[in-house]
Amino acid sequence: MTAVTPGTTAAVARRRGPRGLLWATLRVHRSALWFWVMLVAVGAGVLLWAYGPGADAAWAEYRSRGCLDGRPSLGCDMGGAAAGRYQSAEALAGGLIGLVPFLTAAWAGGALIGRELESGTARLAWTQSVSPARWLAAKLAVPAALLVAGMLLLTPLHRLMFTSDSLLRATIGSADWHQSPVFEANGTLATAYALLGLAVGVLAGLLQRRALPALGTAVVALGALTIALRDLRPHLWPVRTLTGEQYPEWTGMVVDDGALTSGGARVTDPLCVDDARCLAEHDIVGYYRDFHPASHFWPLHLVETGIVLALAALAVLVSFRLLNRRTARAV
Repeated sequence: MTAVTPGTTAAVARRRGPRGLLWATLRVHRSALWFWVMLVAVGAGVLLWAYGPGADAAWAEYRSRGCLDGRPSLGCDMGGAAAGRYQSAEALAGGLIGLVPFLTAAWAGGALIGRELESGTARLAWTQSVSPARWLAAKLAVPAALLVAGMLLLTPLHRLMFTSDSLLRATIGSADWHQSPVFEANGTLATAYALLGLAVGVLAGLLQRRALPALGTAVVALGALTIALRDLRPHLWPVRTLTGEQYPEWTGMVVDDGALTSGGARVTDPLCVDDARCLAEHDIVGYYRDFHPASHFWPLHLVETGIVLALAALAVLVSFRLLNRRTARAV
C-alpha cells in the first residue's frame, strides 16, 4: 500500500468538502483499487475465454475422439488437455468470485478502518474537518460502489458461461447449479456476499481498532456466517418430494431421503436392497427423496440474497452506533 501522511484525508476533505472526502478515500486506497480492477479484469477475461475459445477447443477435442454427434457416450470422455484447460478456467473464475467477500473483509478490517484508527488518522480527520458519521459513510460508500460495479460485470459473465453449453459441462463433470461457488456466482448472491464482507470488515475494524486483529476477526466472522448460511440454504424454500418402490430418479439438490413404512412414517434406510425378508422385518414399502430441482434456483437464491443483505445492513447499523457512542464519550 502507498504510504500516506496522517493529515492527507483531513486536508483533502477540508479543501473540497464531501466530494473531497470521497476522492481522499480513493487516493489513500488506490493500491487496493488497482488490485480490484486487476481481479475483475482477470476474472472477466477467464470467463470470456471459457465461454468462447475454451468451450470450442473442448468440443473439438471431444469430437476428435470419434464422438461426432456431440453426445456423451461410453468411451467418449473429456479427459484431454483442452477439457482440462476449460475446467481450470471454470474453477479459477468461480474461485476468484468466491474469494471476493473474504478479500474485502480482510482489507476493510485491516486497511480501510483498523489501520486508520490505529495510526490516529481517523481521529485527526474528525477533529479538523469531517464528522465521524460522514467519515464512516464515505468509507462504506466508495468501496461498496466499486464492489457492486465489478460484481455486476463478473456475475452475468459467469452465468453466460454456465448456461451457454450445459451438455459440455455435464460431459466433463463440472459443478452442478447448487454447488458452491457456482450457486453464488450465477446471480445476485455474489454481490450480496461482497457487501457483507465489507460490512463485517468495517465492524471488525471498529471493534478491534488495530489492523492485524481486525483483519483476522473479519475473516473468521465472515467464514462462520458463510458456513451457517450454506447450511441453512436447503431450508429456505419448500422442497419437492418424490416417492416410489425404489429411490426416485432426481436431478438437483438433495435435502433428505430415506425409507417409508406401511404407515407412511419416514425412517432411516435399513439398506435391505432387494432382500424381501429384511424389508418385511423393517416394514419398508417404499422410499422418498426431498430435493430442490433446478427451477428452485432463483427462489433459493433471492431468499438467501435478502438474508445476506439484511445481515450486511445490520452490521452497518451497529458500526454507526458503535462509532457514535465512542466519539460521543471522547468529546
